[in-house]
Amino acid sequence: MLEEGTKAPDFLLKDAKGKTHKLSDYKGKKVILYFYPKDDTPGCTIEANDFKMNHRQFLNKNAVVLGVSPDSEASHQKFIEKYSLPFTLLADPKKKVIQQYGAWGERNLYGRKFMGIKRSTYVINEKGNITKIYANVRAKGHVEKVLASL
Repeated sequence: MLEEGTKAPDFLLKDAKGKTHKLSDYKGKKVILYFYPKDDTPGCTIEANDFKMNHRQFLNKNAVVLGVSPDSEASHQKFIEKYSLPFTLLADPKKKVIQQYGAWGERNLYGRKFMGIKRSTYVINEKGNITKIYANVRAKGHVEKVLASL
């Protein structure tokens, strides 16, 4: 399990256009790395649109927003286009990075247990260290908390 104050694991994931991204590409910037279950679902759309509405404020604080889900690059592209999302979404269909960051596990929805994405966010500083972890996030109101932590 990752902890605040530790080095964030590097990763290699593709964005909606097939471009490869590594965490180390963002050295010198803060990274908001958020994990979400599925493109274009109600909670995920609320969270993505909140990041969109606050995008300029994140940029003003030298931070980039990166969303990660197991959806495909094509699915991400449709989601980005539908909501005009100004930040990068990364595809992790094999759930390697999702598991590495502890965002995969047992969930409980209306008494039904299943394996899935645990909505979570990691704030990573300019040196690549985790400064804040938000686990079991509720989509509504979450982005404001992340912004305040910067």
